Amino acid sequence: MFSIVSMPSTSSVLSAYTTFAASAMVVKTMLHEVQTMAKQLIPQPLQDKILSGIGRLLGDPSSQMTLVIDEYNGYAMNQIFEASEIYLQTRISPAVSRLRVSRAPREKDLLITINKGEKVIDVFEGIQLKWEMVSSTEKVMGGDKGERRSIELSFLKKYMEKVLSSYLPYVVERSESIKEENKVVKLYSLGNFQGGAMVGGGAWGSINLDHPSTFETLAMDLKLKEDLIKDLDRFVRRRKFYKRVGKAWKRGYLLYGPPGTGKTSLIAAMANYLKFDVYDLELTSLQRNSQLRKLLVSTKNRSILVIEDIDCSTELQDRQAGRYNQPTTQLTLSGLLNFIDGLWSSCGDERIIVFTTNHKDRIDPALLRPGRMDMHIHMSYCTPYGFKTLASNYLGVSNHRLFTEIERLITEVEVTPAEIAEELMKSEEADVALEGLIAFLKRAKSAENKSNCRGKKVDEQGIERQDVVQSGKVVEAKRQKMSGELEACDFMPCAYSFL
Repeated sequence: MFSIVSMPSTSSVLSAYTTFAASAMVVKTMLHEVQTMAKQLIPQPLQDKILSGIGRLLGDPSSQMTLVIDEYNGYAMNQIFEASEIYLQTRISPAVSRLRVSRAPREKDLLITINKGEKVIDVFEGIQLKWEMVSSTEKVMGGDKGERRSIELSFLKKYMEKVLSSYLPYVVERSESIKEENKVVKLYSLGNFQGGAMVGGGAWGSINLDHPSTFETLAMDLKLKEDLIKDLDRFVRRRKFYKRVGKAWKRGYLLYGPPGTGKTSLIAAMANYLKFDVYDLELTSLQRNSQLRKLLVSTKNRSILVIEDIDCSTELQDRQAGRYNQPTTQLTLSGLLNFIDGLWSSCGDERIIVFTTNHKDRIDPALLRPGRMDMHIHMSYCTPYGFKTLASNYLGVSNHRLFTEIERLITEVEVTPAEIAEELMKSEEADVALEGLIAFLKRAKSAENKSNCRGKKVDEQGIERQDVVQSGKVVEAKRQKMSGELEACDFMPCAYSFL
């Protein structure tokens, strides 16, 4: 039992305290010396690893924090992941043992990125940060396996606010600068879209778009070319305008005309002019509207989405499902329209949609209106201006004694720029190539005249037969009307045809 008698004296307490304080001072001095020696002998990364391990065991609030940055955010590409991957290319050190190396065709520089499991150490304003590439395999719809990639960023917890407010914005800004410096236009196509799922994280696979077409080399009407360039320039600078008027920042173009008139070359010229990536979408590879929506949101901003041969790429259900009622056909016209200008079309900025067709009259009128296909561009047969552009491209000549005759023939016969280009490629000598082109144009004109003559004869014979038939109908109609067997509304078309 506790009593006053058993309490230690004041002098004993003071003596014990003095001894404890002296011991604490000695321990503190020893810890300081050990810490100084550790800094000199142990590398900083190893120090942090030891301290973080002790912190985790003791529940230290200054222990490590890890941010997981997945490659995809739902269906859409995670911009932080893309920025981090680009940024880390500039932070690779000799300490990294495994790297991924690639090079696209006709590129000089190697693309070097860190491999999965590798770590990169970075320092920002005195904060040490560790990056690690992580990859795993997971099952997706249909039983297929896909790769799931992510990047982990680790640092001390006490720097959380600094990392989120300063470091990550710096990484994004730096990556944007790197992309602008090394901008390469990419061509994306559907490579692994199966069973309605994005296999391997995403449906799009890409290669560099090395198409050399530019507006300077494009053989199309000069006025139309100038109008299109002005329209593109106006579109890319009107971000605030689109937001103010409440419209999604996108633009739709319809390129129509005969095959060989340069529709594909025009798309490449637009991409090279704007430095926009191109997504080539084949509707025949899709089965339902949900796939279409997934593809839309997985495309990047500042891109061109191309749907070629829209009139014959797929049989879309009518919005009232009047013509195609099969349950297996789930990609509908309504789904396509919503994809172009519905709610899903607002998932992204600065996007261009280009449709192509050889037969504009076969496209549903609902697709042709402004807001869906804002600008209709007729890719016509070759003109004298287009020929001069091609002659400059292929032969390096801007004037020649044979130009006058060639320009006259081009105005008299319908030939495509592709046909002209094929003739000019047959010889590197201007005289030989141009004389061969004249011979080709004359043959084309002769064949066209013969075809017109045959068509005229057929038309004349058809008109004569039609006159006989219509005359017989009128006579029979008159006879029936006299006997009261035919109403006036049935008689009028025949009488009108006869007149």
